[in-house]
Amino acid sequence: MAVDLLLGLQWGDEGKGKIVDVLTSNYNIIARFQGGPNAGHTLEFDGIKHVLRTIPSGIFHEDSINVIGNGVVIDPVVFVKELEGLAQFNIDFKKKLIISRKAHIILPTHRMLDAASETAKGKAKIGSTLKGIGPTYMDKTGRNGIRVGDLELPDWKDKYRALANKHEAMISFFNVQIQYNLEELETEFFEAVERLKELTFIDSEEYLYQAQKAGKTILAEGAQGSLLDIDFGTYPFVTSSNTTAAGACTGLGVAPNQIGDVYGIFKAYTTRVGSGPFPTELFDEIGADMARIGHEVGAVTGRARRCGWLDLVALKYACQVNGVTKLMMMKGDVLSGFKTLKICTAYEYKGETITHLPYNIEPENINPIYTDFKGWKEDLTKMTDKAQFPKELNKYIAFLEKELEIPITVVSVGPDRKQTIFM
Repeated sequence: MAVDLLLGLQWGDEGKGKIVDVLTSNYNIIARFQGGPNAGHTLEFDGIKHVLRTIPSGIFHEDSINVIGNGVVIDPVVFVKELEGLAQFNIDFKKKLIISRKAHIILPTHRMLDAASETAKGKAKIGSTLKGIGPTYMDKTGRNGIRVGDLELPDWKDKYRALANKHEAMISFFNVQIQYNLEELETEFFEAVERLKELTFIDSEEYLYQAQKAGKTILAEGAQGSLLDIDFGTYPFVTSSNTTAAGACTGLGVAPNQIGDVYGIFKAYTTRVGSGPFPTELFDEIGADMARIGHEVGAVTGRARRCGWLDLVALKYACQVNGVTKLMMMKGDVLSGFKTLKICTAYEYKGETITHLPYNIEPENINPIYTDFKGWKEDLTKMTDKAQFPKELNKYIAFLEKELEIPITVVSVGPDRKQTIFM
């Protein structure tokens, strides 16, 4: 059986968690393939809002197995708090949640190192969430990291101590003031590790290979968005992992020829958290209204999201590098009430008009070129069928499908799992 992928096509926060939750009934296994606990996947059903940081979004479905792959970095403290937050739902985590031995561990000193590095950058900071994710991936590629499988070894604390000592030396190099009590942080960390060790650790690449051979259906779940990919995003204002489709192969151990459908999720407009270029960003009342109506605040960080019109140039780029086969448009309901809608269809770049994403999209180089669309007034949140859509929304969707040459198969009209319309 092929492995289907689900990932974000913008700068994250597209609504991946909701769609994974909606699709989980079609899959036996949900597998998270990259990222850390800075990503908050929000699910809403039965009047309750859930925010998942590390746990895959299929956890609420009784028959699904949820795999945390080797491409993920895990903070045991955050992870245990996440488990405790789900305790009321009587989930059998020992049975339903399994973790790759090759996934890397975020140490307390990784978070401290993250804070010291970001503070030292001053005005040039990249907008890190200070969760220790970047430094953990640095240790992974520097071949210094501690992995989940190491926790099963009798001398893993010796390895921990050596790495923590190295981090403290690096922190002193930055010559900045950060407040921390390492002894206190370590007490909490070691307690969380013991809880983590109660769960099932697996060789995930072998597990998923055998699951495929047995005919199990698998959905790989990404975090963040394609424009935050370490290679193909708006570097250096990116995350530290591969958020694109290729990341599912390296983050789970799935062969490229085993990939099936690639579901690409995007908002009907565009948002971005933190620093970095954003060609279609709105600084006026319209942008403020989008943020207010769309409740554009980070699920984990609480940071306000910057808002702007849909950027078709960037969206085409994301579809291209991911090989997207099906599109899902989120938050169409947020655009209700705007008299005129705009889609960026090209850039004015260094004196010429281009329709591809160039190396540098800093504001001094880019001027977005827009196509205008008539808006709609209807409230989409109560609609249950595409036949109820206003004609202006249908024109908006048809234009995107024509330009992207990919079908839009889902339109979300609200945060609840029931507010999902299949096209």
